[in-house]
Amino acid sequence: MRLNKLDSAFLRYLVDSEVAPGERLPTLNQIGKELGVSVGKLREQLEIARGLGLVSVRPRVGIVREPFDFSQAVLASVLFGLGTGEAQFKQFSDLRQAIEIDFWETAVRELTPEDKKQLQMLVEKAWAKLKGSPIHVPNEEHRQLHLTIFCRLENPFVQGMLAAYWDAYEASELTRFSPYDYWLEVWEYHEKIVEAIVQDDFASGLLLLKAHFGLLPELASGANGFGPG
Repeated sequence: MRLNKLDSAFLRYLVDSEVAPGERLPTLNQIGKELGVSVGKLREQLEIARGLGLVSVRPRVGIVREPFDFSQAVLASVLFGLGTGEAQFKQFSDLRQAIEIDFWETAVRELTPEDKKQLQMLVEKAWAKLKGSPIHVPNEEHRQLHLTIFCRLENPFVQGMLAAYWDAYEASELTRFSPYDYWLEVWEYHEKIVEAIVQDDFASGLLLLKAHFGLLPELASGANGFGPG
């Protein structure tokens, strides 16, 4: 593979040396001598790699290669675009919806019986929060339900995009002031979606997924461009 487009000696070193996730890297001094690159330059590139989640620096251990996680790079870019106003959350939400719809059948056919039980448990926990006293919004259950549906996809780019969506969703505080009725409707759909998955009625599940994306259109068309989860 040609790596000339990878404008970082440190990242090229990670690839060429075939360091496995969890393995410790040599010191920057050692890497610098091997590559003929100054330690100062490598330190700058190391910080970029840390920001991408590709390496970590641990006390008394040193530099450690981390597993590839596409969400780290996506999230930083998304939050920057939203923060500057050069992008809208709805645009990212539309992309996420297209991904879930397109990969729906592949994803749900790979779910195990244990995955399906997990989905049912998340629905139960969400209803317990919504019908409890005091009432709690099931934000974590919302995230985990969608990610669990797609958890068996062997595609790190899809997984990364979906995980980044939920991090951006939480950062946006999109549904912070949503009415109680909104959450009841959302979870009525979620419950039906899970029922369809458990019954292997994947076509009905997809129709329900698409319908639930269209909840509260006034949110999707609001000034902040936020759409439903």
